Amino acid sequence: MTKPSPTALFAVVCVSILCVRTSHAEEVSFNRDIRPILSDRCYFCHGFDENHRAADLRLDLREEAEYVWDVDSPDDSELLLRITSDDPDMVMPPPDAHKEPISKAEADLIRRWIEEGAKYEPHWSFVNPTRPTTAAKNTSDAIDDFVGRRHKEQNLQFADETEPAKWLRRVSLDLTGVPPTAQEMRSFEFDAAEQGEVAYEKAVDRLLASPLYGERMTLEWLDVARYADTNGFQSDAYRMNWPWRDWVIDAFNANMPFDQFTIEQLAGDQLPNPTQEQLIATAFNRNHMIQAEGGSIAEENRAKNNFDRVETTSTAWMGLTVGCCQCHDHKFDPLKQSDYFSLMSFFNQISETGMTSKKMSVKHPDRPFSVNYWVDKPFIEVGDDATKQSFKDAQEEVKAAKQDLESHYDEYVAGARQWVQEIRDDPEEGAKRIKPGEYVARFVLSADLDNPKDNGFKRLIDTYLSRNEPWKSMKDRIAKAEAKANLLQEQMPLVMVMRDDQPRETFVMLRGNYQTLGEKVTPKTPDFLPPLSPNEADDRLNRLDLAKWLVSDEHPLTARVTVNRYWQLMFGRGLVATPDDFGLQGALPTHPDLLDWLAVDFRENGWDVKALLKGMVLSRTYRQSAITDEDRIEQDPENKWLARGSRQRLDSRLLRDQALMLSGLLQHEMGGPPVAPYQPGGIWESMSLNKNHYMRDDGKDLYRRSLYTVWRRVVAPANFFDVASRQSCSVTLNRTSTPLHALTTLNDITYVEAARVWAESFANLKDDRTRLADIFFAATGRHASEDELDSLHRSLEKARVHFRSHRDEAAEVLTTGEAPRNEQLDPAEHAAWTTVCLLVLNLDETLCK
Repeated sequence: MTKPSPTALFAVVCVSILCVRTSHAEEVSFNRDIRPILSDRCYFCHGFDENHRAADLRLDLREEAEYVWDVDSPDDSELLLRITSDDPDMVMPPPDAHKEPISKAEADLIRRWIEEGAKYEPHWSFVNPTRPTTAAKNTSDAIDDFVGRRHKEQNLQFADETEPAKWLRRVSLDLTGVPPTAQEMRSFEFDAAEQGEVAYEKAVDRLLASPLYGERMTLEWLDVARYADTNGFQSDAYRMNWPWRDWVIDAFNANMPFDQFTIEQLAGDQLPNPTQEQLIATAFNRNHMIQAEGGSIAEENRAKNNFDRVETTSTAWMGLTVGCCQCHDHKFDPLKQSDYFSLMSFFNQISETGMTSKKMSVKHPDRPFSVNYWVDKPFIEVGDDATKQSFKDAQEEVKAAKQDLESHYDEYVAGARQWVQEIRDDPEEGAKRIKPGEYVARFVLSADLDNPKDNGFKRLIDTYLSRNEPWKSMKDRIAKAEAKANLLQEQMPLVMVMRDDQPRETFVMLRGNYQTLGEKVTPKTPDFLPPLSPNEADDRLNRLDLAKWLVSDEHPLTARVTVNRYWQLMFGRGLVATPDDFGLQGALPTHPDLLDWLAVDFRENGWDVKALLKGMVLSRTYRQSAITDEDRIEQDPENKWLARGSRQRLDSRLLRDQALMLSGLLQHEMGGPPVAPYQPGGIWESMSLNKNHYMRDDGKDLYRRSLYTVWRRVVAPANFFDVASRQSCSVTLNRTSTPLHALTTLNDITYVEAARVWAESFANLKDDRTRLADIFFAATGRHASEDELDSLHRSLEKARVHFRSHRDEAAEVLTTGEAPRNEQLDPAEHAAWTTVCLLVLNLDETLCK
C-alpha cells in the first residue's frame, strides 16, 4: 500500500466519551459512532469536495478509503498509526490544525470498528423512512412505546403525570398561544376527574378547532418564511404582503394538508386555473429582503433573491445547509455547486426587477408622517369590487388633473424660464424665491433654460409650479387626487407573487459571483436524492414539479424535517436537535425509530398536521410533570430522553399575549394590516438615519395578538427579545433569559397596564387570600400553597403601605397605558394589587410552560 502524506488523514478529534461510548456487546455503528467523528473533523479535507480534497484521500466512501486500514491487523492500519502517533510530523490531526488530539477512547472505538470490518452505512436521513414495528394502534401510544424503549436503555422511567390544570395550560399555550381562563381550568379539573381520557381528547379537539390555533401555528411559520412588513436594508420601506400571512392562518385553521400547503406556496401560480388565494400563497417566495438603494445593481439583487429562495426552500423542507454551495461543492454533504444553481433555475424565471418597480407614499390625515410602500413586480392587487371601483375612479381624477396641467405645458415652461432668469438677474430677489440652502438652489446658475428635459431645469420647473399660481393650485389638485388614490390603494394591497413570466438561462456563478459565469444548468435536483421526472406537458422541470417532488412518497427528508419541527414546537427540543441540518454535520436523532414512525404516519395519513399534534399532546410523554430531582437532571440535563415534562421559557411574543389574555385586554380580531402597539420611542429613527418613524396605534389595535405587530426588517419589535431576525429563514428556537428581558416584563407599558387591568378584575373579591389564590391559579395553572400565599400577602401589605404614603407614585402606576381605569377603586389599593399582579406575571412559573 502506498503511504499517504502527513495530510492524508485529517483530524478525528474529540467528541465527548458519552457520545461514542459503545458496549463491547454492541456492534459499532458507522452512522452512530464513526461518521460523526469523520464528518466533524475529516470530511473538510477528505470528503465530498474534490476541489479541496487533500492527499487524494476520500473518507466518505468506503471504496476510496479502505487502503488506510487493515481489518486483519487493525493496529497496523495507517489510520490508527496516524491518529495515535507521537510524531508531530505524522500525527493526525496535525498540530497546526489546532484541533484536539484523538483520545484513547476514540482510538479504541475506531480500532473496534476496523476489527468488525469497517462497515459503512448510508447517511440515515438520506434513506427513505419505513415504519418501524410497534404494537401501538395510534400516534400517542406509538410515541410512548418508542420513548419507553429509550427509557429502559438509559435506566429511566416516565415521570408522574402533571396536574390536569397544568396540562391544560401547557397544551393551550402550545396549540393556541394563549393560556386558558381560570374557569376553563377549573372545569377541566372536574371533567378530567369525571371523564378521564375522554376529557383530555375533548379539550384538544376544542383547541384545534379554535381560530387561535391557526394564529399560533402561523407565528412559527412566519419565522420559517422570513416574513416581515418591510423590505430591509437602509430604506426599509413597507411592503404589502400581509394577505399572505392571513392565507397561512386560514390554511392552518382549515387543516390544509401539509403537502398541499407546500405546493400552493412554492407553485400555486402553476396549478391549473389558479385562484387568487393560490396566487397569494406564492408570496412565500417573495418574502425575502429587497434592495432598492441608489447604486445597487439589479442583476446582483436578482441573484441574491434567488439565493434566498433556494436556501429557504432547502432549509424549510429538506433541512439541508446548501448556502456554502453558492461558492463551492459542500464540504460534508453530497451537494455540488451545480446542484445549488440547478435548484436556483427553478426560481429564476420571474420578471422581478431586482429593485422596486412601484413606489407609493400614503399620508393619513391623523398621522404626522407618510408611509412609504415599495414593491417589485410581479404583484397582484387584492381587494373587493367596491374598493377597486373607487380606486379606478380616483386614478381617473389623477389622470384628469395631470392632463389639465400638461395642456398648459408651453405656458408654464415659458413662465418658469422667465422666473429663473429673474432670479439670475437679481440675486437678492432670487434669494427670496429660492433660499440659498435649498437643494434646488444649486441648479439656478447651471440649468440649461433652453432644454426643459435638462435635469436641473426640470427641478426648477417643479419648484416654480409649486410656488406660483395658477400652477400651485393645479399641482395641489394633483397631489390631493394622488393622496386619495394612494389611500384606496393601501386598502387593496399589492401582494408580490411568483410567476414564470421572464424565461432566463441559469449558469453556475463561480465563487458565487453573478458576474463570473460558469457552466449552464437546467432545473434539476441533487443526484443523491430520488430523481424528479418532468410533467407530461413539458420536458422542462418547473416549480410545481419541485414542490410535488418535495412531498412525494420517495422523498426521505420532507416528512422527517416537518414532524421534527412540530415536535420541537411541542416539546421545546427536536428529536433531531439541529432542525436546520439533517446532513452529515447535523445531530443524530435521539429516537430514530420514533422519528421515522411519525414521518411515515404523517405522510400516509394525508399530511394531517392537526392529527399529528393531537397525537403528540395526548401522549403520556407530553403529559409528564416537569417536576424532577437532581439525579434526573444530572443524568439527562437536556431532557433529550424525555423522562420528564418539557419546561421551557415562553417565546416573548407568547408572554405578551399571555399578559393581555390574563388581563382581559387581548383583542381577538383576526387578519388585516399590521398594527403598532406600545414601543419605546426613537428605536426606528436611530436605525434609519431618522427616515423611518414609529407611529403608534390607539384603541383596540394596542391589544391585538403579537402575530399582527408590525415587523420592521432591520429592527424587530422592541419587546420581542428572543425572536428570529426575519432576514433569513429560521427554524431554530431562541430562548434567552437576561436582566434586560426581566426589565421588559417588569416595566414595559404592556405588562404594567395588563397588571393594572387584571387587578381590577378581582376587585369584587373582598378576601385577600381568595384573590391571591385566584390570581396565582390563573397565571400558573397550579393551586398555591399556604406558604406561597403568605409570601404574596406580605408583598401586598408592603405595597399597600408604600402607596398609601406615596399617592403620586400610585397615580403614576394607574395612568400607565390607554385602557380606562375604574375610578371607584381606591388608588393606593389599586396600585398595590397592580404590583402583586405584575409580580405574578413575572414568576418563573408564569414565564415558563
